[in-house]
Amino acid sequence: MRDRIQRIAFANSTELAHDFAEYAAGVLSQAIEKQQTASLVVPGGRTPRAYLPVLAKQSLPWSRVTITLSDERWVDTASENSNERLVKENLLDRLPEEAHFVSLKTRHDTPEQAISEISQRLATISQPLTLTILGLGEDGHIASLFPCLRLHERPDNATEAPCIAVNPAPTLPPRISLSLTTLAQSQQIALVATGASKRRLLDQLTEQADPGLPVLWLLQRSLSPVTVFESD
Repeated sequence: MRDRIQRIAFANSTELAHDFAEYAAGVLSQAIEKQQTASLVVPGGRTPRAYLPVLAKQSLPWSRVTITLSDERWVDTASENSNERLVKENLLDRLPEEAHFVSLKTRHDTPEQAISEISQRLATISQPLTLTILGLGEDGHIASLFPCLRLHERPDNATEAPCIAVNPAPTLPPRISLSLTTLAQSQQIALVATGASKRRLLDQLTEQADPGLPVLWLLQRSLSPVTVFESD
């Protein structure tokens, strides 16, 4: 598994944010030079609030970049819990020119009802995705692929659909998530992990990893090694 992951450690989140923004801009720039366009997948959570504003300052032809989310909570996009709101406030609204954004939220009552429409939206993005950025949960989840989904999304039985509906717990809002197949087929995958507990989890991946960890499923299926940007 060591050959499936490249870890880069930083002294603090500020250094991580700047180096990561330069890395992401480089990946997108190279893709645009080759094929005129690029696609970018960004996650939700707290950590992107540190690096997305820095990425927005990078010199890129943003009008040629299509941006979408790795997953979305099934809440109103104006909600503080909305990943769409997060990416708009920390990236899209800060860009010098408009990028194309593909939302994962619809007016349907449930994410299950929205699968068809969201799949059609995702089909407008050239595949494979250029750069997928993911966060890491302390339980090993990525996007909204949680350990409890192992029967549906395990590496030997992953859906080929571009997205799936997720109901992680009765106390949490349902979600829509890009499928493991869609994520793993990305040209480049970057994992941003901050905190000692997440770094310990990454250590386990190269030793004796729990086969039920979604991040491990990703490493097993990814087309290229996953680059990890990490700090305490």
